[in-house]
Parts: sequence; structure tokens; C-alpha cells
Amino acid sequence: MQMDRRQFLKVVGVGAGLATMRGLSASGDSLSRKPSIILCMADDQGWGDMAYNGHPVLKTPNFDAMAASALRFDRFYAAAPVCSPTRGSVMTGRHPNRFGCFKWGHTLRPQEITIAEALRKAGYITGHFGKWHLGSVCKDSPVNPGASGFDEWFSAPNFFDNDPILSREGVAVQTQGESSMLTVDAAIEFIRKHARSPKPFLAVVWFGSPHGPHHAAEQDRAIYEDHAKALQHFYGEITGMDRAFGKLRKELRRLGIHENTILWYCSDNGGLPGKGTTGGRGNKGTVYEGGLRVPAILEWPDRIPRPRITDIPSNTSDIYPTLLEIVELRLDNQPPLDGISLVSLIDDKMEFRPKPMGFWDYPVGGISTPSKKLMSELLEAQKAGKDIDDASRLRLNAGEITKKYPEDRFPGHAAWLDWPWKLHRIESKGGIKLEVYNLAKDAEEKRGLSTQLSGRTSAMKAELEKWQKSVVRSLNGEDYK
Repeated sequence: MQMDRRQFLKVVGVGAGLATMRGLSASGDSLSRKPSIILCMADDQGWGDMAYNGHPVLKTPNFDAMAASALRFDRFYAAAPVCSPTRGSVMTGRHPNRFGCFKWGHTLRPQEITIAEALRKAGYITGHFGKWHLGSVCKDSPVNPGASGFDEWFSAPNFFDNDPILSREGVAVQTQGESSMLTVDAAIEFIRKHARSPKPFLAVVWFGSPHGPHHAAEQDRAIYEDHAKALQHFYGEITGMDRAFGKLRKELRRLGIHENTILWYCSDNGGLPGKGTTGGRGNKGTVYEGGLRVPAILEWPDRIPRPRITDIPSNTSDIYPTLLEIVELRLDNQPPLDGISLVSLIDDKMEFRPKPMGFWDYPVGGISTPSKKLMSELLEAQKAGKDIDDASRLRLNAGEITKKYPEDRFPGHAAWLDWPWKLHRIESKGGIKLEVYNLAKDAEEKRGLSTQLSGRTSAMKAELEKWQKSVVRSLNGEDYK
């Protein structure tokens, strides 16, 4: 019998006090010294889809201003080349294949410990705003934002466009306005409410832009009238997101809380084919640099007083362990993490990444999650005095582990990044293909070196497969016993 979220958390101790906070008391004064945290994420913004990264057309003045005054990551990676898995890595600090979140539309497992649940144990108020895409946004789902540790939420099941229907703790609400601004306005309402609270807050702000289809607000589209119509709306969505992000940064300053607030921005995967600008070979959906490398900036004036740029490789799985170290929180029985704490990097004391990064695009299809259709149905049902009770819509089986995966086969496209070397392992019915690149000299991954560097190739392959075996054990439920 599979455990639900509450049963699992009771066993591992998050709900029973097994988490210990070194140096963290329950007093309001102590809690107030902990930084508030805002995690922002774009949907399909490539590494080069920023003016500060040299885009010749895009206008992103607010992102540019933050990049010029904060910690800018020039080699930051999404844990996966598509959306839901990367979001799962932010929530857990783990590679998403460990909990079966292979592609878009796959969910968290209720057994996982999320960053929201962990930070609540450290005294935080938590909120989620915007795109969820890690489960349902209906009531009574084991994988809605509320069941995943968020006290307040105003969320969509997937990407969303202007005038969306969003779910406020399970209640469908028709909104009016540009999608990114609506997301930020909901987050600002939450931040204002808790800015003077003795407890710090976590706000997860996940935009629905610039995912297609692109429908920019007129004021943002008009900036790009000299370009093709499709590009006008694509560029306009990024500028609209920038405009909303600027409002968020301005509000933190108006409230006088920006100095001790962590504001961390990134994207969920590489750029879109035909429109986006990537940081290397390939696009969204590939394990090459173009599918994984994304823009990222971290602002925290109290801890990062001067602007810096880092080339040390980092990724979305690092967010969870970094935040836990910052708030001095240790969880007993923490399942294996793939991310590392970046606190020493934040403090400008990290000279190189101490641990390689693994990527693995498992050959499983995505699950359709049409936000507009699903939310329209929820709204109409609630108008009629009903609610969604369909088990598949609620994702009631999200915690079930019914398939056991072999520990000696690792199908799909995986990679092992041990800077500057990156090994690709591509397993198909035809066998296993290996590629090795020196990213410092070949960022486009065009000059394969596997035959010239057979010793390095063999050693990296062994490390990658050892990691993949660990991932499969997690996937098969070994972490929950």
C-alpha cells in the first residue's frame, strides 16, 4: 500500500519534529533575521533571450538592472530540458527522474519533501503564484500547491495567457490582465500581507511566459513593430515579463525589505526553436547546452553587496540545498540530493564546483495539461455548485509506484558535466553512443573528443552510470522505505 503525503511526512519526521534548526529559535526576533525568499521562473526563456546577454532586439531593462547589481550566473542550467521536471528539481533539490517526473505534465510524488514544506518547518509563510505544472490545482489533490507545502496559492495547472482563469486554493477565479503582471500582482498582495510579519516568507513566482502561443499586451508588442508578427508577440511577452518583474523589485524597495530578501530568477529550460536564443547547441527538449543553459540572477543586498558574474556551473537542483543552508535547516532522513549548496559561491569563496552534474532525458512522453480548458471546466463546475472529483484530474495516483525500472539499463539521452568536460550517453535500441566535449573550448558541442580521450570517456561514463543507478533506485521507491 502506498503512503499519502501526510503518512510519509509523519514517517520521515518533517511533520513530527525530526527536522532540526541549528541556531534557529521560534521567537519572532530570531525569525525576522532570516531572509525572505522569492523564487521566480520564466517558461521557455533561453539563455540568450536577455538584452544583458547580448540579444540585439529584446528590451529587458529590469532584468538588465538586476544583472548589473547582483550575482549573475553565466553558466546556470535547468535540471531538465523541459518544464515540469525542472520545476520539480527546484521543489526538491533532486533530479526529477528520481520521482518519476520525466516530462511535461508529470507530477511530484506526494512522498517528496518540498522546499515549501521544509521552509515552513523553519518558520516561513509560503505562497505559490502562477504556473504550477507539478500536479492538479483542484481541491483534494495530493499534488496541488497546498498539499505541497504552500499556505496560499493562486495557480494555473500549466502555462497561461492573458485574462486567465486561475485557482485560488482550489477555487477558480476569472482574471483580467496581462499574464505576467497578474502573477506578480498576486505575489505582491501576498508579500504586502506578510512583509511586517515576525515570520519570513517564501514566494514562488512562476510566469507563464514566453511559452507559446504568444499573445503580448499591446504596449509590449508595439515596441517590436519592425519585426514579423510572431516575433513581435514573442519578444513582447518577454518584455511584459520584464515589466512585471520590475514592479516586483520596486515593491520590495518600497516596502523596505529588499536588503534581506533573496530574489532568485531563472528559466525552466533552453530557448524555443525558431524564436528563442540559446546558450549553445540545440534548443528546448535537448540535453545539449541549448536545451539546458538558462539565464539566472540572484539578488540579496545584505549578503551580496557588490555585483558579480560567475562562470561556475550551477543548476536548479542547487536552489533547495542552498536555501536550507541559508536558513540553517537540516532535515533528518533527507532523501539523496543531486544539488549542492551554493552558499560559498554566494559568499565569493567557491573557486570551482565540487561535484559534477547529471542530466537524463528519459524516453517517456509528456502528459497534456491544457490550462485554459481545465480551468474553464473547473469554473463552470463550481458555478453549478459542484467540484472536480475525477481521480485522474486530481492525480490521486501520484504517489503510486507500480513499475520497477531495471538498474542495468539507462535508456534515453543523459549527460555528465564535470567542468569543462561534458559526456553525453545516448542509449537506444541500436546501442550506446558516447560523445565528449570540452565546453571551455567548444561551447557549441561540435568537436567530439571521445576517441581521443578514451580514458576520460570511460571514467566519466562509469561515474554517470553510477549516478543513473542511484536515480533508478530512487525512482523505484527505495528512498521512501
